[in-house]
Amino acid sequence: MSNPLSATTRVAGLARVSLLASAASFAGLALLPTAALAQDSDDSSRIVVTGSRVVRDGSNAPTPLSVISGDEIDAEAPANIADFVNTLPSVNGSQTAVSNSGSLSNGKSGISALNLRSLGQSRTLVLLDGQRSVGSTSDGLVDINTFPQALIERVEVVTGGASSVYGSDAVAGVVNFILDKDFTGIKASYEYGVTTYSDVPNHLAQLTLGTEFADGRGHLIVSGEYFNQTGKDFIDRDWNKSGYFMIENPDYAPGNGLPSRIIQSGIGSSNFTPGGLITGCRAGTAAAACPFNGTYFGTLDASTGLASTNELNFGQVSGQWMIGGDYQYASQGHAGSNSLANDEDRIGLFGRLSYEITPSFEVFAQASYNKFEGESFYQQTPSVNVDIAIDNAFLPPELAAEIAAYNATAATPITAIRMGTSNAGIPAAGAHNTREVSRFVVGGNGFFNLAGLDVDWDTYFQHGQTKTDEMLINTWQNSRLAAMQDAVFSGGTIQCRVNTDGNPSNDLPGCVPINRLGVGGVTQQALDYLFEVYPSRQQEIKQDVVALNFAVADLFNTWGGPVSIAFGGEYREDSVDGYIDPVNLNTFLYGNFRVTSGGVNVKEGYVEALVPLGFGAEFNGAVRVTDYSTSGTVTTWKAGLSWQPIDDLRFRGTLSRDIRAPNLLELFDAGTARTNSVNIPVSGGGVRAEEFIERTLGNPSLAPEKADTLGLGVVFTPLFLPGFTASVDYFDIDIKGAVSTITAQQTVDLCFDGSQPELCDLILYKSGSTTDVEYINRFPINFASQKSRGFDFEASYRAPVGPGALTLRGLATYTIENVSDSGFEVDDIAGVNAGGGIPTLVYRVSAGYAFDNGLSAVFVGRGFGDGVYDNDWIACTTGCPASDNLNRTINTNSINGTFYLDSNFTYDFEIGGVEATALFAVKNLFDRDPVLIGNGPFGNNTPAYPQTNRSLYDTMGRTFRLGLSVKY
Repeated sequence: MSNPLSATTRVAGLARVSLLASAASFAGLALLPTAALAQDSDDSSRIVVTGSRVVRDGSNAPTPLSVISGDEIDAEAPANIADFVNTLPSVNGSQTAVSNSGSLSNGKSGISALNLRSLGQSRTLVLLDGQRSVGSTSDGLVDINTFPQALIERVEVVTGGASSVYGSDAVAGVVNFILDKDFTGIKASYEYGVTTYSDVPNHLAQLTLGTEFADGRGHLIVSGEYFNQTGKDFIDRDWNKSGYFMIENPDYAPGNGLPSRIIQSGIGSSNFTPGGLITGCRAGTAAAACPFNGTYFGTLDASTGLASTNELNFGQVSGQWMIGGDYQYASQGHAGSNSLANDEDRIGLFGRLSYEITPSFEVFAQASYNKFEGESFYQQTPSVNVDIAIDNAFLPPELAAEIAAYNATAATPITAIRMGTSNAGIPAAGAHNTREVSRFVVGGNGFFNLAGLDVDWDTYFQHGQTKTDEMLINTWQNSRLAAMQDAVFSGGTIQCRVNTDGNPSNDLPGCVPINRLGVGGVTQQALDYLFEVYPSRQQEIKQDVVALNFAVADLFNTWGGPVSIAFGGEYREDSVDGYIDPVNLNTFLYGNFRVTSGGVNVKEGYVEALVPLGFGAEFNGAVRVTDYSTSGTVTTWKAGLSWQPIDDLRFRGTLSRDIRAPNLLELFDAGTARTNSVNIPVSGGGVRAEEFIERTLGNPSLAPEKADTLGLGVVFTPLFLPGFTASVDYFDIDIKGAVSTITAQQTVDLCFDGSQPELCDLILYKSGSTTDVEYINRFPINFASQKSRGFDFEASYRAPVGPGALTLRGLATYTIENVSDSGFEVDDIAGVNAGGGIPTLVYRVSAGYAFDNGLSAVFVGRGFGDGVYDNDWIACTTGCPASDNLNRTINTNSINGTFYLDSNFTYDFEIGGVEATALFAVKNLFDRDPVLIGNGPFGNNTPAYPQTNRSLYDTMGRTFRLGLSVKY
């Protein structure tokens, strides 16, 4: 495309093609470690991108940046771009489709979202070509798998506050996916992946076409991709079979010197078995003495068709857990029943058309459509406190006789047995989610001369829309299951009692009795009726953005050089609405959906300046004023300074005020509900596992979070070692008024220990009871603060060596602290390798060699250091100090880190004038098992999940990818 611009403006235009409009300018590549990987040093037309909207050839903003090139992505052949980006130390532990298979009622299953600095996904701004994208969920999470993977030219990660430049949410930083908008030709590829255990096979096919027209003034690109993966519905790995959990120590008593919690193998469930375990008796609606506790229902007796009965060997019991005994049998069917990997089908379509009307005026239109359909399983659902009347038709006759004999002499006759069961015969509950994400962008860019000034401009309008269909599978209405299990003989047949009790007001037409006693008695007819209706929700999330930006590279000259400015404005609307079938108003075990409905509009304007100070120094400052329809006006700013005293060394620093506005879900959540369990303290010590419904409500009074960010760094580019670059950057992010919600277990702990009695109002009990919890309410408020500080390290080296080129690169993040203060407790997750934590040291190193004959090999080592369960816990086995809710004593508080090695081989060749590349890649080359982590001691889903932290550790094992791509 011909464009007779000045050299300065022309390079800026190449870097942009509306990068200014899309806020796609980042810290200069020329002096960053990845620049040598992306460009040859003698390329005079090198693209320059900066950490500001001010674009000028050779400018280097003080904001640190990591860049991943398209060649690196291609060499490692990830099944999706999210898997690759998550290997970067600064975003390690982000949400993936693997790590969120239990996300049922919130519709997040299958989403891949990024989490810089472990400050929360909503505090990371994700951009496509510098432009915002509509969220795939009502809390604004952008699923990066909706981006056209075949066209990703590079990924740029700004690690630091950038709200004054990019707007709200850029508290932890920005991740910008840059597309190859000049692609010309035809490119097709196919890749196949599978684990070393011959499971989780997946296929990725891509086709991209790009062509010029109108003598090079126009350019058209279309791209499509299809990804399919057959999931694994349970965790079928040997390392997950040891029963490694954390429990309240059954031998602990205050002052006896033992740890209050213990972690070890050989632990399983104590309050249920696959076919039902008697845990109590009822006399009417009251608890009664129960001589049958410990009796469990086994497989069906072939002669009677009813369950056999046996006595469970309990071992040591602690709440919902026990050590030893028949723990393996009790947990059978439930442990490891969460999906190892999701079933996925993804289709992505992308098109872009640009046309140069004049050399100084270009317009473009862009459209994309993505559809995700996936299924995953949460757990083989356990049920506790299930009451079975003593005249139940499925009660084994020998047990019925024993109960009758007991009642004949008992002062308080038993009317029902109470049991816990993991519901053998009822399939695991899960989610079937469909999401359609459409995005349309139109805009223009160019330049003009005004009063002797060259002014770059661009504008765009974006409309994004996400339609979701969130449906749960294998979950039931509690009232329906209760009616089905209350089965009695009537007229010589087994029927539901509600249809035989003479009360027509409670009849349930078509009710099919279900046998919940024993293993093997659940019929398909009963399942069909139980799951006749599934809960679901349809949501529509919309985003409209219009922006106009101007940039002047040479406003006037100072003794240090030309002053550059950029200024502009943006208007954005975000909204969510939806629909639920009225059946959802009935209480389901999971998926008690409510419609989130509401909207926010945002008006903002900014100005930014780059001022050369002479002596190798430059100042970069920006101010942005933002007005939210829900919370008013807020101002963000940044002040940055870079100084290059010699060619080998550059110093940089930034001080900024950044914000994150509450998202739609935090503002307008109508009461998302899910079934969970907590440990309730009981008199005399110990705890009682209590199942309840957790309800999360929105808070329209939320205000934006405010963060003060400091960044200091140095970049070393020694002239005596061409091709080598290294950088060290210090970051300090301090968030005030953070939006946060305390957990249900924290609510219980702080209520019952008397430290926060007002939280007791959030615990609601069943009608007529002061002990049986029915609901625990949660809602977000601006009451927390969070602070993260540490260092980023990056180094790279590229040089010709022998018959090819050697490339070395290393990245690491060292987190000194990541502290949240809820006002109730202070929690530092830095160095915590358990769920929700961030390892102190995370690193990624790579070594690649490209032969001149087309063969290339890349080896990647990635890992993190040792950590703990909690920085406030005290490890001891004897002579332990006093234990409380914050400073708990535990028998071990250490979790080993790990190291994974990946290998990637490609071979470039040509067939009949067509360029081709063959690929063979192995991830987790040594098939390292994850480090076992003792999750617990509460949560009815804990045994179902992997016995590790799958946000950090590899749960798949060794995986292979084979691929072939051709380009013409």
